[in-house]
Amino acid sequence: MTAPIQIPHTGQAPTHANPGDAGADLYASETVTLEPGARAVVGTGTAIALPERTVGLVAPRSGLAAKHGITIVNAPGVIDSGYRGELKVTLLNTDASEPYTITAGDRIAQLLVLPIPAVEFVTVAELPEGERGEAGFGSTGYAG
Repeated sequence: MTAPIQIPHTGQAPTHANPGDAGADLYASETVTLEPGARAVVGTGTAIALPERTVGLVAPRSGLAAKHGITIVNAPGVIDSGYRGELKVTLLNTDASEPYTITAGDRIAQLLVLPIPAVEFVTVAELPEGERGEAGFGSTGYAG
């Protein structure tokens, strides 16, 4: 599967760090300092044309999260196949005391491209039985 990419200004095309990796790294096209608890929308300088019936999911990078507390506010971010604007990532600094600077060219997120089946929603009087039934949050146990 191929997806055309446009790099209008200072962007860098998404890259897979290793063959077989699920996510492709997205790179910052600007320098931004995130103060403790602050969030910012960071541009990538890249636009993409995803094939129909696919979705791009923007996920945090585990190293940024584990080492610096940097995550994505709306993870995963959703890129619909019809969107043609610049890919931007809403980053959040969860560290309570240390600011963190994103520098242009830094890897800031991962892009996963997945197929989406066509689904038609229909109204029914009753749903079929399921193993969990109506059990919701915490119903499978909480070890904490």
